[in-house]
Order: sequence, then C-alpha cells, then structure tokens
Amino acid sequence: MSPTEIIELATEESVLLALSPSGSISAKGDQSAIDRWLPVIRQSKAAIIAELQLQCRRAKVLAMLRDNLGARYAIEVVNASTDPVIVSIGIRNVATFEMNITQAHYDAFVLLELIEKHTGDEHANA
Repeated sequence: MSPTEIIELATEESVLLALSPSGSISAKGDQSAIDRWLPVIRQSKAAIIAELQLQCRRAKVLAMLRDNLGARYAIEVVNASTDPVIVSIGIRNVATFEMNITQAHYDAFVLLELIEKHTGDEHANA
C-alpha cells in the first residue's frame, strides 16, 4: 500500500494522520481504529511522513494562491541550504508540483525567471 493509500484509507475509518510539531506522525480518532492502523503506520512511517510533508507544502502554495488572487504562481522553498533544495510550486489553474534541485544548480533568480517566462498570458489557456 502506498503512503497516500494508507492516509486515505485510515481517513475513511476516521483516523486522521497529520504531522506533529516534532515532525512525527500524529494519529487522531477512535482509539480502536488507531490501534488497528498502528502496525501499518509503523511499517511505512518514513514514507507517510514524507507524504504528509508533501501535502503540507502543497497546501501552503495553494493557500498562497487563494490568499493572493492576483498571483499567477506561488513558490515555497523548504530550505535553500539542503541538498537537494526542495521547491514546491503552484501555478494558478494549471498544477502544483515539486522540484528537487541539487544545491550546486539551485539559483532562485533563474527559477523565478523560468516560472515567470512559462506562466505568462500566452500559457494561460495551454
């Protein structure tokens, strides 16, 4: 089972999985349902954490777009000093996605230039 499937199936059984403030998994809901899911959660803990982090970053860029109706795109750089640099990008009415860019090739200004170049009006109906 993929981490996404685990999160979705657990949610269907009223077990809400989220990131805790410490970066681990927090499970809320009926304790007996949580107990049933614990072995699966433990077995896939790292993958579930990675998926929850991805969902959180995606939610951030979508919130940025929602809160700024004039923006064509939103960018969230997780930490520019890590390798790779994780960049979450949301392009209004087109897509959300992530890029892992090796730190040696990461240039915020070039990234912004590329996004600006390819999210202009001529691409709005593509």
